[in-house]
Amino acid sequence: MANEAKKERILVLNLGSTSSKIAVYDDTEEVFKETIRHSQEEMAQFNDILDQFSFRNEKVIAALENNGIGVDTLTAVCSRGGNIIACPHGAIGIDQEMIDYLTRPEDTAKHASLLGSMIAFDLHNKYGIPACIYDAIGTDEMQPIARVSGVPEIPRFTVGHTLNTRAMAIKCAEEILKKPFDECTFIVAHLGGGSSIRLYHNGVNIDCVNDDEGNFSPERGGGCSGKELIKLCFRSGLDEKTMMKKLHGAGGLKAHLGTTDAIEVEKRIEAGDKYAKVVYDGMAYRIAKDIGTLAVPVAGKVDRIILTGGIAYSKYLTDQIVEKVNWIAPVEMMPGEYEMEALAGGALRVLRGEEELQDFGKIKASAVDRIRICEGVEPKTVPASK
Repeated sequence: MANEAKKERILVLNLGSTSSKIAVYDDTEEVFKETIRHSQEEMAQFNDILDQFSFRNEKVIAALENNGIGVDTLTAVCSRGGNIIACPHGAIGIDQEMIDYLTRPEDTAKHASLLGSMIAFDLHNKYGIPACIYDAIGTDEMQPIARVSGVPEIPRFTVGHTLNTRAMAIKCAEEILKKPFDECTFIVAHLGGGSSIRLYHNGVNIDCVNDDEGNFSPERGGGCSGKELIKLCFRSGLDEKTMMKKLHGAGGLKAHLGTTDAIEVEKRIEAGDKYAKVVYDGMAYRIAKDIGTLAVPVAGKVDRIILTGGIAYSKYLTDQIVEKVNWIAPVEMMPGEYEMEALAGGALRVLRGEEELQDFGKIKASAVDRIRICEGVEPKTVPASK
């Protein structure tokens, strides 16, 4: 009898603002999964995200120990990335250059997921465990025509939920359409604390609506009048970090209703709260409108619209969205997040030699070329801080 192939044991890290999601997989088999919740009191002791590193790292190591997972049994660690520079999809090795970039002082909107990359790199340095990120937040494959804005200093780019949207599109192609992913066209709306809507055409994410461009969400302000935003910035007297928080963390449902809990909002609506209803209905309206926008680049030839993310569990919200967009294409409900499975699967393909492990230095060096609108025309800015 031939020897069975060695199983790869992969640690997966997906750190958010108030939780640390960790899991271990033996190949594709889940060994354990845990979500460590962090209270407001715990988070209040830290001035910024980088100050949380030791605290989060200790929580991850303790969870491994409590579940009988020896660090020496791990063959790889894969993390959701932070606000990385515009990059291709897939796996990118974590090295010091990447960590330096993720922790750069000028990034005023650091994403908590960068802590996962820092923890992964720490494990790599201490134990020699291969470490990577997969389908990073900064994955950007936007076609040049979609990148043009009317302000040359602000080209459009893609940022957000590549990991879950791409995983759901691949899953839909394989399991529902029974077709290769690169032969399909999907509009995928990730609906969570933040949102992003992606257009995947022939395997490439050619356009999107980012969480600062269109619909608002439980904690994001979405798109608003540029003129009025400029006026607000100048008359408010608030600094850049505070204004960023107003749009990215304290906007949306939080700003209108004082909560990011969609279930609570629906209970208010049931109790007759008219303002809660118009705000929540407005969120559904804007999501549907943005889905419709992304049907235009492919002339309405869409195989499926996919609704995913935690808020996609809300029948109240999704019924309104489906009613407005199902004339474009059938809508597949794929609620929840499959990011942990996607991270583990990506790392496994690299370990098996099925995907290339990309080098961050080379990606960084070619970033300007990647977001260039036209050959020979330099972009006014590189969207590094996003």
